[in-house]
Amino acid sequence: MQSRESGTASVSPETQASALSRPVMLLFAVASGLAVANAYFAHPLLDVIADDLGLKRSIAGLIVGATQLGYAFGLVLLVPLGDLIDRRKLIIGQSLLSVLALGCVGLSFTAAMLLVSMAAVGLLAVVTQALVAYAASLAQPAERGQIVGVVTSGIVLGILLARTFAGLLTDLSGWRTVYLLSAVLTLVIAALLCKTLPHQEKPKARLSYPRLIGSLLMLFIEEPVLRIRAVIAMLIFARITTLLAPLVLPLSAPPFSLSHTQVGLFGLAGAAGALGAVRSGRWADRGHGQRTTGIALTLMLIAWLPISMLPHSILWLIAGVFIIDFGLQAAHVTNQGMIYRVRPEAQNRLTAAYVIFYSIGSAIGSSASTMVYAYAGWNGVSVMGAGISALTLTFWVLTLRSTPPNATQRIVAAE
Repeated sequence: MQSRESGTASVSPETQASALSRPVMLLFAVASGLAVANAYFAHPLLDVIADDLGLKRSIAGLIVGATQLGYAFGLVLLVPLGDLIDRRKLIIGQSLLSVLALGCVGLSFTAAMLLVSMAAVGLLAVVTQALVAYAASLAQPAERGQIVGVVTSGIVLGILLARTFAGLLTDLSGWRTVYLLSAVLTLVIAALLCKTLPHQEKPKARLSYPRLIGSLLMLFIEEPVLRIRAVIAMLIFARITTLLAPLVLPLSAPPFSLSHTQVGLFGLAGAAGALGAVRSGRWADRGHGQRTTGIALTLMLIAWLPISMLPHSILWLIAGVFIIDFGLQAAHVTNQGMIYRVRPEAQNRLTAAYVIFYSIGSAIGSSASTMVYAYAGWNGVSVMGAGISALTLTFWVLTLRSTPPNATQRIVAAE
């Protein structure tokens, strides 16, 4: 079958054992978090950017749209390349190009230049997914879920803390500083990756690039665990953006009237929740993937009760954000730990296929929730989020028997 034709990049057992030391795992997590944050900085800054460049606020959403479009193209066109060429060179090259794209955003003085630059930022931000696949390929099978959990924690923290970082820096020195400083930090990370990333044997690829991209569809056809977990990812990220996209609207309006910095601080509550679930990858390695998923999805449903009580107290929102992000991280890490088991030679393509679905969910949640808020307020958003949560839990229950046993059983460490 076509999708099994590319060889697996490998390292020697000695290199593999030493390549993923704690400092190296931390570098993977930080690099992944910064890369994905680059695609999320604009979310709380749309009003400031639009005013600075003379854009109508009604079309400021194009800034986020350009980034998401670039990210979607990157998932399909760039991430699978890790199964075809040297992953180390691919990651370093994308990081260096990201420095250039971020600099162009920070120096943009026309709407056209900004939109093109933001699309480039989104396109190159998919390096974060290449880093996850690279770390998974270096990990021992019995530790793969744990390693993916650590790196993915960096991604979730990057998404959540991007709002905090962008809001604080914008209030202090303007929105351009956000992107220019990130360009400098990305350059530093690229230098550290160049020095630290272990070398792998070049994949013995037998696929041409067009066939490699086409094999994404074959993976969905052939791997039921990918289909199931991709749908779960689409739904859990739809519900998290259902919360995050309209959140600035009630918080910036009376009676709260919070600033960009204060709204961004809610990312800290989510970050704490995400860190609390960092061990979920280890639970999946030990054969508890389905149990972890069930608990995580149940918590994400329960979280909408305190979230819905925002009009009564902002403390309820903080509690709900903590709970929902704990569930998100636990489910997301478990999903990836399970799909990486089935096709070790196609880890980059598995990553691309999976993330395409969660990107679709993110787009649906963010666009639909703002419209719901306009017509039904925060109660409408809460009902929408709870409805998606109930649908996800139901889907998981209905697919329990369809999930292949090799994706859920405990992995025994090799002697």
